[in-house]
Amino acid sequence: MFRRAPENPTPPADERRGFLQRLRKRLNRGNSWLTYDLADLFRGRQIDAAILEELETRLITADVGVEATERILGQLRSRVARRELTDARALIDALRQSIVEILAPVARPLRIDPAHHPSVILVVGVNGSGKTTTIGKLARRLGAEGRSVLLAAGDTFRAAAIEQLKVWADRTGADFAAQLAGADPGAVVFDALQAARARGTDVVLADTAGRLHSQSHLMEELKKVKRVIQRFDPGAPHEVLLVLDANQGQNALNQARQFHQAVGVTGLVLTKLDGTAKGGIVIAIADELGLPIRYIGVGETPEDFGEFDAAAFAAALIEGPEGAAGGEAGSA
Repeated sequence: MFRRAPENPTPPADERRGFLQRLRKRLNRGNSWLTYDLADLFRGRQIDAAILEELETRLITADVGVEATERILGQLRSRVARRELTDARALIDALRQSIVEILAPVARPLRIDPAHHPSVILVVGVNGSGKTTTIGKLARRLGAEGRSVLLAAGDTFRAAAIEQLKVWADRTGADFAAQLAGADPGAVVFDALQAARARGTDVVLADTAGRLHSQSHLMEELKKVKRVIQRFDPGAPHEVLLVLDANQGQNALNQARQFHQAVGVTGLVLTKLDGTAKGGIVIAIADELGLPIRYIGVGETPEDFGEFDAAAFAAALIEGPEGAAGGEAGSA
């Protein structure tokens, strides 16, 4: 089943500034940002072991992970020993710098190579990670850039997944390709790719069935879908985009490890960051895997989906919704 897209998809609302404002308001809501009341707790004191231990506890609690926390604290302790950090404000500034150093190398937005006709993006992830919604939001973004998009319903195990993807195709003006529930996912994607090539479509976004990273037989099926795509184009998929639910904490890191091992993940999308007090998992993933973080999501609407900005994320994570600990979100 194929449907031709309208010529003029609706462009997104003004994005970047508004998105960064929403990030700041929604990441680690309430009093859960890393440096909440830290300056007040230690006002007038020089940096000592107690302050660093408190900060270490907060980093671990926020799911930054042991290795990344040790790396950050090691840098801070060295600067304290050199008397470069003399109060809590200086410590907070140094903490933000250390986090940006970890995140900046992975803040790499998705780039579509116009030499590929079509560019093929395989989207993977566990059940409930927000995978299909991410495809819809990405289709909207690509359409607003003037690119033609086809959504391939490779999740054939749930009829509801096919219908959900079709709704997003209707909303975004993307073409849509699907077969009946229970069809072979590889065949669905292959047929969609052939149609996209015949029409000169710019980008194919291929949905896949959600699966637990521990389900080896389903991971093998995902590898099969990738092999089918490579029969169509040996250089494809041009992106394997893994969608992770930030609420999963350290389990999201385990998922990233397993999916990367199975299908060679080339980019990440971190969703549901508005619903977690453990946004530090982004730091843990960046520190261990170094995989590009393409986008993050901080809510349900299309405007709540944007490119990952290392400096803005670090500021929101450690300084709260309005820069309560001081400082401004930078731009990467």
